[in-house]
Amino acid sequence: MTSSASGSPAALARPRARTLAVVLAWLIGGALACAAAWQFSVDRTSAALRARAERHAAALALDLTGALEKVETLPFVISLQAQVLQGLQHPGDARAIESLNHYLAEVQQRAQVAAAYVIDQQGLTIAASNWLDVQTFVGNNYGFRPYARAALSGDVGRFYAIGTTTSLPGYFLAHPVADPAHPPTSSGPPLGAVVLKISLDAFERSWAGNDEPVALVDRNGVLFLASQADWKYRSLARLNDAARREIAASQQYTGRSIEPLPGAAAALPRVVKPVGPLGWQLMLFVDLAPAHQAARGMAVGTALLVLAAALGAHAWSQRRTHQRSLDAARAALQDASTQLEHRIAERTAELLRANHDLAERYRELQQAEQLLRATQDELVQAGKLGMLGQMAAGMTHELNQPLTAAKAFADNAVAFLAQGDEASARENLQHISDACSRMGQLIAQLKGFARKSDGEVGPVDLAASIRNAALLLEADYRQRGAALSITALPSARVMGDSLRIEQVLVNLLKNALDAVAGTDERRVHLVLARDGGDAVITITDSGPGLAREARARLFEPFFTTKPSGQGLGLGLAISSSIVQAMGGRLAALDAPGDSGAQFELRLPLLDPPAAPPASIPALHDGVEPR
Repeated sequence: MTSSASGSPAALARPRARTLAVVLAWLIGGALACAAAWQFSVDRTSAALRARAERHAAALALDLTGALEKVETLPFVISLQAQVLQGLQHPGDARAIESLNHYLAEVQQRAQVAAAYVIDQQGLTIAASNWLDVQTFVGNNYGFRPYARAALSGDVGRFYAIGTTTSLPGYFLAHPVADPAHPPTSSGPPLGAVVLKISLDAFERSWAGNDEPVALVDRNGVLFLASQADWKYRSLARLNDAARREIAASQQYTGRSIEPLPGAAAALPRVVKPVGPLGWQLMLFVDLAPAHQAARGMAVGTALLVLAAALGAHAWSQRRTHQRSLDAARAALQDASTQLEHRIAERTAELLRANHDLAERYRELQQAEQLLRATQDELVQAGKLGMLGQMAAGMTHELNQPLTAAKAFADNAVAFLAQGDEASARENLQHISDACSRMGQLIAQLKGFARKSDGEVGPVDLAASIRNAALLLEADYRQRGAALSITALPSARVMGDSLRIEQVLVNLLKNALDAVAGTDERRVHLVLARDGGDAVITITDSGPGLAREARARLFEPFFTTKPSGQGLGLGLAISSSIVQAMGGRLAALDAPGDSGAQFELRLPLLDPPAAPPASIPALHDGVEPR
């Protein structure tokens, strides 16, 4: 009967059903694993492509912004020249106009711009660097252009357009020429304006070699520079009636019909970086085809791994079944003594494995601790380099002004020497020396701040660290029209790392500057005082302040109150870690009054201050301090 039961159809069907269920489970699991591998590979590769595109776009935007800032002050310098004033005051004097034409031609060659010209109060061109060309600007009226209207009303004019005379595109930069008959404080109309036309074609040609398409888009969404020739003078979306009227009135893209990009091009993911003061955006379009290719390879590899795992599991199952049969046969022959010895050997092996695992985990814990310390040091250095990147535009502008001034003073000195006026030449050379000293001081401070800390701890003068941090941010505060006032002890020594203390101060002052950027009254006040045995630095701003919920999480990693794309939320977390390592404390407090935020930094003093706090004048007086 037993033999009959074991050979029945039902008994034979049960192993087959189990085998079919196992095969089905492996198929479903393999499909899910391949899908997960596909998605993981797509996400990881796409993130890497986007990160690379972010870095590339940031470099391109920084290069273009630097080129625009390089010529920003050149029209102002030209407007101060005597030839320009004489030409506008005496437009009928042929000799004066000829001298002005030669001067503008020299400016065009030396500055490597497309053209330089001067317009009168009605927008009529009276002199130009291309006065000898067939397509000369002389005699043409450009009063309808936005840059001309802005300059003739007393402001700086900026505009990108296709030239109505040459049909060549360019960036127009105009500066008014003041009338010497009016006092400096008068609001009288200017005599005219100096205009530069700068060609951006070199950037477009350099983009042509990129793997990803690159384009520069104006505030109406029109691509006026593009690495793809058929994308140029197209729009991201269909222009509304107001934008079309504005473009037609200014003849910005003369002879061009602005049509939207093809659907496939407009749908490409892109990285966007702001460029210049006119609301331009540099867009780098990301091709995600490599991500899908990598995902297919990952899915195929996962399928092979699942197949190998299934075959291995089947072999292991067969071996285990055979081993169970052998163990059952041996168990019948073993006596109590053999079983006891076997159990003792198993327990001994378990203890050895446990000891080995414990030692391995202790070694891994030591390695993790070393990695944590190294990562923290790298984060601190990365924070400094990130801060330097944020200050780069301001520092570039700060260095560009003395460089431009030095060029003008050098030209004046040559002219004075030619006239035999040694006193005036000496005075201009002294101005050049002062400008060079200023640039040297800024560069030395930047080099010191960027240097990686060696981790050595020693006496640090907080007053000197405050001065160094303030000097680094002086250009940013001036550029944003914010006032920084400092009241500090002459000297307050603490034990710590001077480079890291300066990094903390720069981060706090930069956060305060960002907080007041959108307010009418832009003030930041720093106080260095003593409270018992502690040196206390308090930084108060006139911004909108911090919500109670945000203040409770400020020092958590990756938490930030700034808009998306303006920070990772690591600055305060790193700063707090640095201060705690020096035995101090960094806290956000309720600011006095109805608005603003206040941060307090405490560090133990090495010795008491020798004098009461002294007030240091505001670094930028664009907004008068209270």
